[in-house]
Amino acid sequence: MTTLLRAAAALCSLALLLLLGPSRAPAQPQAPASEDDRVLALLAEDLEAQRRFNPVSASLNADRRFDDRWPDASAQGRAAIVDDARARLARLEAVDLSRLTHDNRVNAALLQYELHERIAVDATNDWQMPISQIDGPQQFLPMLADNLSFTTDEQRAAYITRLETLPAYIAQVIANMREGLKAGRTPPRVVMGAVAQQALAHATPEHEADPASHVMYKPFVGRSGELADRAKQAIAQGVIPAFRALGEFLRDEYVPGCRETIAAGDLPGGGGYYSFQIRLMTTVDLSADQIHRIGLTEVARIRAEMMRVIARSDYPRKNELKGDELFHAFIEYLRADPRFYHRTAEELLDAYRAIAKRIDADMPRLFATLPRLSYGVREMPPYIAPSSPTAYYFQGSLKNGVAGFFVANTYRLDQRPTYEMIPLTLHEAVPGHHHQIAIAQELEAAGMPEWRTELFYNAFGEGWALYAERLGFQMGDEPSPTINPAVDAPRGLYADPYADFGRLSYEMWRAMRLVVDTAIHSMGWTRDQAINYMLDNSALTRTNIEREVDRYIASPGQALGYKLGEMRIRALRADAEAALADRFDVRRFHDAVLGQGSIPLDLLSAQVQAWIDREKKRN
Repeated sequence: MTTLLRAAAALCSLALLLLLGPSRAPAQPQAPASEDDRVLALLAEDLEAQRRFNPVSASLNADRRFDDRWPDASAQGRAAIVDDARARLARLEAVDLSRLTHDNRVNAALLQYELHERIAVDATNDWQMPISQIDGPQQFLPMLADNLSFTTDEQRAAYITRLETLPAYIAQVIANMREGLKAGRTPPRVVMGAVAQQALAHATPEHEADPASHVMYKPFVGRSGELADRAKQAIAQGVIPAFRALGEFLRDEYVPGCRETIAAGDLPGGGGYYSFQIRLMTTVDLSADQIHRIGLTEVARIRAEMMRVIARSDYPRKNELKGDELFHAFIEYLRADPRFYHRTAEELLDAYRAIAKRIDADMPRLFATLPRLSYGVREMPPYIAPSSPTAYYFQGSLKNGVAGFFVANTYRLDQRPTYEMIPLTLHEAVPGHHHQIAIAQELEAAGMPEWRTELFYNAFGEGWALYAERLGFQMGDEPSPTINPAVDAPRGLYADPYADFGRLSYEMWRAMRLVVDTAIHSMGWTRDQAINYMLDNSALTRTNIEREVDRYIASPGQALGYKLGEMRIRALRADAEAALADRFDVRRFHDAVLGQGSIPLDLLSAQVQAWIDREKKRN
């Protein structure tokens, strides 16, 4: 059995475990402490290993013991990770699962899945493709200081060691990409046009003249003395030359050698690689064809809703045109009318902040548990904005003293329409990514193993954030009692037809991903076909669509998790509402969904069903 199949088998065994959960099975006797302790010890040991292997992640998660290190991207470093996973997996498989408590059976199944996945991901040789237009050291290295607090000289000294050793880490990354070139394993050239400049932006003549102007000098701004001098020297002698070497390698050697095809199926490993990516990113066992058909059905449903919203708008030609002609004329009207666009970056950011404050006021009505960690809205760094999507969330850390941030793209304001701003804020900030991730970070205080609090499953996290967009119906001055209001019922934050159309445009965007991602990677679609399909079916602007299609090309399968995860959460809410009727409490439902941290979708279904069973028994 290949490592890819082992990962799939681990996920299937997790699903089987769920069928045997306490909501369906007879009560188990209390497990002897030794077996439960073995599982908890393995979780703690794995967390320690991951901190050691991923020191940057450790720093971001407030473990500052490894602040002076980068990951070991060499062959020896990769082998150490795989050997460690295999050794721990063997010890885990020696545990008698029948003697564990239910919670620790779930912990054991999740650890088994994570270890299998770790081994399988290495076997795909993705380490040979560490850079794309949306990911890689040319992006995360310059942002590191922005997302850490530096309160002691010990932390600053460790950071200087990182600066001094950055050239060695970059050299490892370049060596891995050269192996990828030899193996024919590269990203598609069409999406790589901006990556060289992303690196060279951190090796300019201005930086050479004044190393203190470099973004990686940030912890020493306003300081003087030996540490500040060492930081300037490290930047001048190591950081700037390393970024220049990376940028020149990308420009002169790597990008010209990248493949001309765009499908994941064209990589070494073929269709099996894309099938693995689907399972990895969705946690469900669906084929590309099945997902494609789901997408087509959702696109048709949402398109019909869009037509009903157009009829509610003040669009002057809505009674003159019909069908597709009306739809496309309305979209062109949205893309062209200046009333739907802000004039300055500060106006755009201020508008996002105002929306966030409106949402904050409604959170206690929908959530019994609110995180302690605050969040803010900030502008996307200019060196990545042209090739980046509309926004992203950068998670904070209460332990690190760093807030979470909704990072908004202000590049080309004529491509950032106002009617998309409400669903985007709900998705990236609260009750979307910031709320879900901050809640997960705080579950340790409630007794959950720390290892669990740092898990992130794409379909759960992105599915939740898309579901959060729909919660706008239940906010605002005239909130709806449901997330599925009738056409003439109160619609909360989406009372304005253009805001409601923006919500639908965003939902359509995620439905189209099911169609486009699968079509690109398994059905032979070209980039232009994908762009034109999205232009024909949504109000998204061309720049946004082009960036999105390039993202799907660069990250096969990742975009599938949003809609599949959201559909699962909405179905679970519908099940709960039907089963509990007047006893349904949305605040308690949200606690049930978020209270186990980020988990695979089948585990989520089992946990919510168990909650429904318990709710039925409550007085």
